[in-house]
Order: sequence, then C-alpha cells, then structure tokens
Amino acid sequence: MTSEELDIAFRTAVASINEHTEPFPADFLLRLYSYYKKATGDQDLPSSNNPLITAFKTNALFQAKNLTPDEAKTLYVEAVNHYFLYRK
Repeated sequence: MTSEELDIAFRTAVASINEHTEPFPADFLLRLYSYYKKATGDQDLPSSNNPLITAFKTNALFQAKNLTPDEAKTLYVEAVNHYFLYRK
C-alpha cells in the first residue's frame, strides 16, 4: 500500500468510527486513541475529568510509543476493519 493509499484508508476508517452511533468497547477505543495520536503526531497529553480515564489513556499511549505514524495508521485501519467485520 502506498503512503497515499494508506492516508486514504486511514481517513476512511476515522470517518467510519466517527459516524458510528453504537457504543464501542472501552479497550477498543483506547487502542484507537493511541493509534490515532501516533498516526497524527498529536503530542498533547491525555486529559479527562476522571483521573482513571487519564491513566488508561496514558497507558495506551505508552504501549504504542514505538510505533511510526505509518505503523499506527495501518494498525488503526486493521482494528477498524476487524471490528466492523467481527464486532469485537
């Protein structure tokens, strides 16, 4: 997959998540969160009104710390495709 094809697939996957109206499992959302932050180069620190949620987000980012942006995009797309195919 070329870099341009990967960008298109990533944007499509992000749009499909944003348009989905049913709730997602928390562990799935945390994986997507970390992949998205790495893929987009967003270096803002995780924040939430709930310290526990902030801790989970921080842990998810820590687990994805060695991913390149393209690896994170690929994993994001794969996770979204897997979820919509198997609903898990």
